[in-house]
Amino acid sequence: MNKINKWLTALLPLLAAPAAFAETGEGANTEAIIMFLLFIAGTMAITWWAARKTQTTSDFYTAGGGITGFQNGLAIAGDYISAASFLGIAGMVYVSGYYGVIYAIGFLFGWPVVMFLVAERLRNLGRYNFADVTAFRLEQTPVRILAASASLLIIALYLIAQMVGAGKLIVLLFGIEYKFAVVIIGALMMIYVFFGGMTATTWVQIIKAVLMLTGGTLLSGLVLYAFNFSPDAMLAEAVTVHPYAEELMSPGDAVTSSPLNALSLGIALAFGTAGLPHILMRFFTVSSAKEAHKSVIWASSFIGYFYVLTFIIGFGAIALLVRHPEFFHQGIDGSFNMLTDLIGGTNMAAVHLSNAVGGSLLLGFLAAVTFATIVAVVAGLALAGAASISHDLYASVIAKGRATEKQQMRISKISILVLGVLSILLGIIFEHQNVAFMVGLAFAIAASANFPVLVLSISWRGCTTRGAVIGGFIGLLVATVWVVLSKTVWVDVLGNAEPIIPFPNPGIVSIPLAFIAIWFFSITDKTARAERERNAFDALTVRSQTGIGRTGAVAH
Repeated sequence: MNKINKWLTALLPLLAAPAAFAETGEGANTEAIIMFLLFIAGTMAITWWAARKTQTTSDFYTAGGGITGFQNGLAIAGDYISAASFLGIAGMVYVSGYYGVIYAIGFLFGWPVVMFLVAERLRNLGRYNFADVTAFRLEQTPVRILAASASLLIIALYLIAQMVGAGKLIVLLFGIEYKFAVVIIGALMMIYVFFGGMTATTWVQIIKAVLMLTGGTLLSGLVLYAFNFSPDAMLAEAVTVHPYAEELMSPGDAVTSSPLNALSLGIALAFGTAGLPHILMRFFTVSSAKEAHKSVIWASSFIGYFYVLTFIIGFGAIALLVRHPEFFHQGIDGSFNMLTDLIGGTNMAAVHLSNAVGGSLLLGFLAAVTFATIVAVVAGLALAGAASISHDLYASVIAKGRATEKQQMRISKISILVLGVLSILLGIIFEHQNVAFMVGLAFAIAASANFPVLVLSISWRGCTTRGAVIGGFIGLLVATVWVVLSKTVWVDVLGNAEPIIPFPNPGIVSIPLAFIAIWFFSITDKTARAERERNAFDALTVRSQTGIGRTGAVAH
C-alpha cells in the first residue's frame, strides 16, 4: 500500500502541473518523448512482422486484400483523422467558433458520397488503385497518365502540409530543431512503407486511430468535467471570454460575406473525399465489395464521433485557455490576445488544452499520438504515390503491361525513397509558408479531376477516353490556376496587391466544368474506339454490381 501511495504522490504533480513548451528547440517534454519512443518501438515490430508477409505487389499495395471491413474502417479513420483534422479543426473552432464546426461537417459529408457512389464498385472493378477502375473500359495510357498526374499533385500538396505541420508541432512539444523533426518523420515513413508496405501502414494507422480516439475522448471528458458535464455552461463561458462574443455561435463572415466561396468550399469538401488517391486505395485492401461497404460505415462512424470531440475541444479551449496566461506571449503588463498570442499559433489550441486539463501526462500522450498521426498519414500518401509511379506510369504506360512483379516492387521501393527525400526537402523549403491553401487545393483537385472521371467512367455508358482525359485535365488545370490567382496564393504567398480571382475555392467552377467537358468531348467522339468503349459498359456494369471476375484476397 505504501508503494502505491508513493506512485500516486509522484504521478499527481504530473497530472496537475502544465508542462513547459519549447519554442526554439530548447527543452523537451519528457513524457512525450517516452511515449513517442514506445510508439516507434511498437510500430517497428509491426513493420518487421509485415515485411515477412509482404512478398508480392498485391501484398505491398493492398495487404493481399486480407483486411476486414472493421479493421479497414479504423485504418481509413486513421488516414482521414490527420493532424490537420485534429489540430486544424480544433484551432478553427477556437478562432471562429461555429464556422469551424461547419468545416468539420463538410469533411464528414464526403463519406456518404463515397459509400453510395464508389466504394463497392471500386472494390469490384479495381486491383491496386482507382486508376485501374477508370482504365477498365477506357484506353490505359492516357487515363493512367491523367490519374497519376492528379494523384501525384494531390499527394505532394498533402505531404507538404503534413511535413510542415509536423515540424512545427515537434519544435513546440519535443524541443527538436525543425529540420531534424522533418527528417525523422520522412525517415520513419520510408521505413514503414519500404519494408512493410500496405500491411504495416494499415496496422500503424489502426493503432494510431485507436490512440487518437482514446486521447480525444479523454480530453473531451476532462473538458466537460471542468464544467460539471454541462455543454451549455462551456458554451456560455466561451461566448463570454471570446473577442467575437455572440458572433461566435453564428456562421461568420466567411459564409455571410461570400456565399459563393462557402458553397464552393462545401462542394470541394463533399466530393473531394471521393477523389483522394490515398483514401480510395484503402478499398482494395478488403476481400469483397461487402467488406468495402462495411469499411465506409465504420470509418464514417469513427470520423463523425471524432468531429463531435473536436467541437468540444475547440470550445473548451476558448473557455479554459484564458485561465492560463503561461500559454500565451504576454506584454510587459501581462496582457495578451487569445487569438494572436497563443504560443505556437492557434493550431496548437488542442495541445495547450490537453496541458491545461491533464498536465504533462496527457500532453505527452497526445503529443506522441499526434506525431504518430502525421507519420501514419504520410506513409499512406507515400504508398499511394508509389502505386501511381510504379503501377500506373511504369508498369502500364512505359512497360505496356509487360513488367514483372519483381520489377514493379523495385520501382515502388525506389519511388518510396524518392518521395521520402522529396517530402523532407519540401517540408524544409515551405517551413515559413502558409500551407492551409495546400489542403484545400488538394481537395479541390481531387473533386475536379479524379471524382468526375471516376464517377462517369463507371456510371455513364457514353463516357469515352477522349472525354475523360480532356475533362479531367481541364478540371485539374482550372482548379490549380484558380487557387494560384486567388488571394490565398497571389496575395498571401506571392505578395501581389490584389487577387485576380474573386474568391479562393475553385470547386463551384472547376467541378461542373470538368463534368461538362467530359460529357461534351464524349458525345462528340465518333471514333471506332469510342464505340468499343461504350459497348464495354455492359461488362463493366455486371462486374461492378456482382463482383464476378474481381481479384480476391491472397492467402497468407
